[in-house]
Amino acid sequence: MSQESTPDLPETDEQWREELDEEAYRILREAGTEPKFSGEYVDHKADGSYACAGCGTELFDSETKFDSGSGWPSFYDAAGDRIETRLDTSHGMRRTEVLCGTCGGHLGHVFDDGPEPTGKRYCINSAALEFDEV
Repeated sequence: MSQESTPDLPETDEQWREELDEEAYRILREAGTEPKFSGEYVDHKADGSYACAGCGTELFDSETKFDSGSGWPSFYDAAGDRIETRLDTSHGMRRTEVLCGTCGGHLGHVFDDGPEPTGKRYCINSAALEFDEV
């Protein structure tokens, strides 16, 4: 997650604020969460890939997207090793936070209640993503 190896990424909080819109900044840099069923990609069904809105790293393929009924875009798998996870104990809960492996931006959380073949549910904020249609 070292920004030193990616020279085009903002290095300061001020630079991130200039780079991202207010909602993307709140989610990616302050670990915020968008309200349920409010995100652009909740019901999105087009073919393509979802990339980090902070740095453009491809993170999820549309083939792994599914309707979890949770109110956030959900995926059963991530693209390679492009994400990182860590324990999140905020709000009195124990969850696994999902971060962009390139820029360290907060994406959402992953749960062990997803469909086969992985059994994972990557519950991701729409504002943390950009879609690239095939």
